[in-house]
Amino acid sequence: MERLLDLGPDTGSLTKQRLTFPLLMCVGAAAIGSLQFGYNTGVINAPQSVIERFINNTYVERYGEPITKGTLTAIWSVAVAIFSVGGIFGSFSVGLFVNRFGRRNSMLMVNVLCFLSAGLMGFSKLASSWEMLIIGRFVVGLYSGLSTGFVPMYVGEVSPTALRGALGTLHQLGIVVGILMAQVFGLESVMGNDDLWPLLLGFIFIFAVIQCVLLPLCPESPRFLLINKNEENKAKNVLKKLRGVTDVSTDIKEMKEESRKMMTEPQVNILELLRSHRYRQPLLVAVVLQLSQQLSGINAVFYYSTRIFEKSGVEQPVYATIGAGVVNTAFTVVSLFVVERAGRRSLQLTGLMGMAGSTILMTIALALLDKIKWMSYLSIVAIFGYVAFFEIGPGPIPWFITAELFSQGPRPSAMAVAGFCNWTANFIVGMCFQYIEELTYPYVFVIFTVLLLIFFIFTYFKVPETKGRTFDDIAAGFGQTAVVRGEKHLAEEFSSLGADSQL
Repeated sequence: MERLLDLGPDTGSLTKQRLTFPLLMCVGAAAIGSLQFGYNTGVINAPQSVIERFINNTYVERYGEPITKGTLTAIWSVAVAIFSVGGIFGSFSVGLFVNRFGRRNSMLMVNVLCFLSAGLMGFSKLASSWEMLIIGRFVVGLYSGLSTGFVPMYVGEVSPTALRGALGTLHQLGIVVGILMAQVFGLESVMGNDDLWPLLLGFIFIFAVIQCVLLPLCPESPRFLLINKNEENKAKNVLKKLRGVTDVSTDIKEMKEESRKMMTEPQVNILELLRSHRYRQPLLVAVVLQLSQQLSGINAVFYYSTRIFEKSGVEQPVYATIGAGVVNTAFTVVSLFVVERAGRRSLQLTGLMGMAGSTILMTIALALLDKIKWMSYLSIVAIFGYVAFFEIGPGPIPWFITAELFSQGPRPSAMAVAGFCNWTANFIVGMCFQYIEELTYPYVFVIFTVLLLIFFIFTYFKVPETKGRTFDDIAAGFGQTAVVRGEKHLAEEFSSLGADSQL
């Protein structure tokens, strides 16, 4: 199971890194949390009409009359978007867990939320309670918000520098595989029917059981052990297993250098992070990258793709949605193999521009659908292209580049802030898209086109390339920029005092 991975000539002295079974085990076990996130993002899509029928029947039982269209839309929108509200609270709580319990133990502990959510959603029909469904969606959103902080952080810290991008992409691969599984399981012939939809939603307990079995077999992050816990011998032993070598002096030296710098940079809480001039630029980059992922409109497609395909005149919209999921997964795998060759920044730029072009095609197809019937095929091509370009850049890049932009001290808080912004944007899209679509159809995707172009311009001018660079090197680059700006600001202040103030 051990082999050398050649990443090409651009990675300098780190051209070959050992990809070992313990390393793959750690990344795979962590990525189950990503799979949970993806599954719960996509699972609510296919059985929409079945669950809406359950809500209507429950309403009739309670109140003796059918539910109004407005009330049904409101309940359904809350059931979809409450997942993101849970994610907001979860992402903002990342630092509270990882600093106290570590990365691995935090991932293990929060599986209790999955078991609770599975029970609530799985028994909601039996209890004739859409409220249980909504609460269950909130709880699993809480878990997913925590996982989107834990997983990239843990994967980034156990991975060698030259493999960090490729292995970091597995977080996004876990998400898209989860979405695809949800789409397949959500077919009416599988579990997306009146009898089995509670099992479809409660199926997440299986993933939680698997992760609870695998994570105890994985070590804690060596960076956490050395830098946070000052347990050098444990860190060395973990590194030897992960790297498959006996000499880990280079990794230890890098971590000690980072630790030494942390002596002047203690653990940074969220308020300190937001107030500090030193972290302002990397935090801005991290936040905008997270916003580019969600405000690209991708979750509008994942939440409502079946409905979009229906309006586009597609005869089998559920299967078209599954096709989008397959494309989604395939291009995440492509990103896995090219991220260390092409670099993070270039893939982000390519993805954003490709998505913008796809939204333009989508708008044209939807606008001309009534006049030209074959435009339904163009809409499928546009959505498939949109999803493919998302997975080339804005899908995987923001998650792990956020962990790369910060050193060990501010990293948990930075992940919390970035995750909070990601989930807030996710909530806005999930809650508002259905209403905006009714007002602006067929031009709803023009909004996303404009946003994608704005994010492209920002990425071009502000986002650095992090390929092949250590955490310390990346953080130092921003630090130098901050120092130069600070000196310039100080010089301007001194000049503004005027000649009369000179001694």
